[in-house]
Parts: sequence; structure tokens; C-alpha cells
Amino acid sequence: MSKNHISFILHKPQLSENIGACARAIKNFSFKKLILINPKPIFPNDKILATSVGAKDIITKSKKYDTLEQALDKIDIVIATSARFRNKNIKHINLKDLEKINFKKKIAFLFGSEASGLSNEEISYANYTLQIPTNPDFKSLNLSHSLIIIAQYVANTIKLKSVPFKKSKKIKSASKKEIQSMLSLCIKNLDEIDFFKPKEKKPKMLENLRNIFYKMDLSDKETRILSSVFAGLSKKR
Repeated sequence: MSKNHISFILHKPQLSENIGACARAIKNFSFKKLILINPKPIFPNDKILATSVGAKDIITKSKKYDTLEQALDKIDIVIATSARFRNKNIKHINLKDLEKINFKKKIAFLFGSEASGLSNEEISYANYTLQIPTNPDFKSLNLSHSLIIIAQYVANTIKLKSVPFKKSKKIKSASKKEIQSMLSLCIKNLDEIDFFKPKEKKPKMLENLRNIFYKMDLSDKETRILSSVFAGLSKKR
């Protein structure tokens, strides 16, 4: 298990101070990878660097993307944090369940913006949603506080636990990039047969498709087979 496999993604963060504090929290527990999706402040800026204190290297080495999909190219498992229980067919886990996660894979913890958290569309890219136990009458946590709680728990889990999952070494899990490529082919075929009706429901239908494929723990071989199936269906028309 390696901390180099773990990334922390901030989706549309709004405050420079929170970005800096998150970088500091990441370094507190010897993690290294910070990813930002469309941050509101200019990145980096002096306030971010100042609040990161001794974690300026986390800021300078961080990656910034315009969309969440771009950021997930090389990620195997996405764990989205949410204070709300989502009425979605997705696995909801708590901190204790992190002990069952295979940290040999490339893991990303996804955090929403300070004002609105993560939307259902953004959640649809995740394999799991994670809820931090808090006062049920006051669930609001500062962005950096949420991150540091998870970072501490994960660091402790990696230190004390061995990986509980056993799988044949010949089986390689599909990367997010491979799943996205397969899904894009599926969507292209569905578009060609005018499947998404009515048009205004297409975003919700795409969200449901992502929920299905991202939670399946497909192997790279299975992903290639499905891609061949979708390509074959296209040739038949």
C-alpha cells in the first residue's frame, strides 16, 4: 500500500484559505497529491500559498482541470464525500468501511464546493459515497476539516491494515480512462439511434449510466469486451 496512490480532489473550491488549509492537511499525513477542478480563485495565489504554510510544495505540484471527467483518467476508485444520504443505487460507506478498500489501487477522495457540496451528477462518477459521522442536527463541516479527518483515518488504515481483498494477479481492474472510453462509445451509439428521449432527460439518463458502469468493478478485459459489443452494434445499423 502506498500513499502515492491517493489523491484528494477539490471540486470547484471557492475560498483560497480553504485550498491552502487542505494542502496543509494533506501534508500533515504525508500524502502528496492535490487536484483542483475549476477553482473559483486564481490558482495559485498569495493567499493560498500563505495559508498552506509549510505545504507550498503540495500547491506547486498540484494539478488543475476544467472538468471532473478529465481528472479521473488514471483513477481506479472514486470516493465522494457527502453530508447527505443520496437516494441513489450507489454504495454508501462510513469511515470504518475504508479499512476494506484496496489502497494498492489509485484512490481519489472527492470533495464538493463549500457552498453546495457535490451534485448528483458529480456523485455519479463515484464508486462510493462517504459520510463523516457528525451531530445529526449540525452536519456542516469546513472543507479542510473534512479532508483532514479522512486523511488521518486513511493514513492510520494504511499503517495498520493489510489489504483484505484477494484477487488473481492475472486480473487487472479497468482504469477510469478505460471505463470512460467504453461509456463514450456506448453513449455515441445511443445518440445515433436517438435513444435519449425526451432531450431534457438526457443528463439524468447519462448520470444513471455512469452510476451503473462505475460501480461494477470491471476488469480491463471486461471493458474491452463491452467496447467491442458496442462497436459491433454500431456496424449492424
